[in-house]
Amino acid sequence: MDMQAIKKAIQENRTALGIEFGSTRIKGVLVENETYTPIASGAHDWENRLENGVWTYSLEDIWTGIQDCYQDLVKDVKEKYDIELDSFGALGISGMMHGYIALDKDENLLVPFRTWRNNITGKASDELTKLFQYNIPQRWSIAHLYQAILNKEEHVKDISSVFTLATYVHWKFTGCKVVGVGEGSGMFPIDAVTRDYNQKMVEQFDELVAPCGFPWKLREIFPKNLKAGEAAGTLTEEGAKLLDVTGRLKAGIPLCPPEGDAGTGMVATNSVAQRTGNVSAGTSAFAMVVLEDNLKKLHREIDMVTTPAGDPVAMAHENNCTTDLNSWVNLFKEFTDAMGIKADMGTLYGMLYNKAMEGDKDCGGVLSYCFHSGEHVAGFSEGRPMVVRGPESNFTLANLMRSHLYTCLGAMRIGLEILFNEENVKIDRLLGHGGLFKTKGVGQQILADAANVPVSVMETAGEGGAWGIALLAAYLIDKKDDETLAQFLDERVFAGNAGSTLDPDPEGVKGFDVFMERYKKGLPIEGAAIGSGIW
Repeated sequence: MDMQAIKKAIQENRTALGIEFGSTRIKGVLVENETYTPIASGAHDWENRLENGVWTYSLEDIWTGIQDCYQDLVKDVKEKYDIELDSFGALGISGMMHGYIALDKDENLLVPFRTWRNNITGKASDELTKLFQYNIPQRWSIAHLYQAILNKEEHVKDISSVFTLATYVHWKFTGCKVVGVGEGSGMFPIDAVTRDYNQKMVEQFDELVAPCGFPWKLREIFPKNLKAGEAAGTLTEEGAKLLDVTGRLKAGIPLCPPEGDAGTGMVATNSVAQRTGNVSAGTSAFAMVVLEDNLKKLHREIDMVTTPAGDPVAMAHENNCTTDLNSWVNLFKEFTDAMGIKADMGTLYGMLYNKAMEGDKDCGGVLSYCFHSGEHVAGFSEGRPMVVRGPESNFTLANLMRSHLYTCLGAMRIGLEILFNEENVKIDRLLGHGGLFKTKGVGQQILADAANVPVSVMETAGEGGAWGIALLAAYLIDKKDDETLAQFLDERVFAGNAGSTLDPDPEGVKGFDVFMERYKKGLPIEGAAIGSGIW
């Protein structure tokens, strides 16, 4: 679209805004509802904190962050189109899945926000998995709630609402206590038929905690599930003032159901149909595969979630991906600064990623673990980033960086092995998005070798989940009668855009396999570091 057409679309509210709370950045993307391409964006950097053993963000972090992100987007619209943004066609809120925000009846926060990153619910996770015969990961909201009950935490009796980050913000904007089913599937198991919380398991949980005498039942404190395309409320006057501190933003804007970053990643990569999959790789990483049939057995390494439309998805998740890798790049930045060499971070990332591709296919015996925090797949509630090598290892810059890129996918690869080898899951296409894929061809090739399937990356991959939730907002107001989300994406958003595809390199596949053998054999080293009490 040309400049005048975009300006007209903004003025006529033929637009949709998506805002996503990522682990390190809050990002907003405005799209016009004809080609569904981004026309403006805004961002705010933030970081979680470890306080009293809990990874958290404060409520102040949440509100100052989204307000700054929105003002950055407003500024971008003004600079590009000379328009004072005061409305748009639809709005969507997304965030990191899972976690635990518990409020009382007066909307007071009962305990600090417990994010997905915490591995402090092991007993609850085990007991609920046994009760439901359904994998309940430690990150899930129900695990956090039940662990608080097991801990006999005083606040539990006062709970009026339990939210994830996205559902909390959505509720403050609209007054509606609802959740997109994809996000809801990371709070509590979903029934594939009803596309709502599994009623049998709801009753099992209520019966389990009944002796505690709490004045609530599960459905009363958890948000109601909605599918993509269903109305989820409108922006209230109070909500508009919360988002836009200048008071210019108008109320009445419709919102789509709030979703998690897994669901928006599926949308942003057109991976909501059966036999499609995507890998999101940033602070954490997860592979999402839309299933044709349910898995044959329970696997503690595999999460069962859904698409934003409610279709079953197998998720191979790892808590740790690029955090340690970023620390190493920052170290090299310190080195170049000390040498008086001017190198921006983008240049450094590109150079180091490409250097990695010159390394030995098995990293020359160099082994690294990127466990900045606990890693459930590996069985660790804490993390210790480390690099290990033998006396005969080929310790070069290329092999060091290659090992850092390989280990970013290590824990996730364990889950993929279960899906492909034990469950015989088939996929037609795998798409990558997130920070690991920003350097052209590098992360993409490593993922292709790790999964041994062709991997595509679209030009829009860098837009990520904020674009994905903007598309869900656009779907809310633009969908035709009986048009499914998959049809909307295939025929209107991604028509003719297949992206660039890289096939697995046979030698790279062998090399990654050798690295994974070392990776799994070396896990006791990580355990010894955690148990040593040094850090």
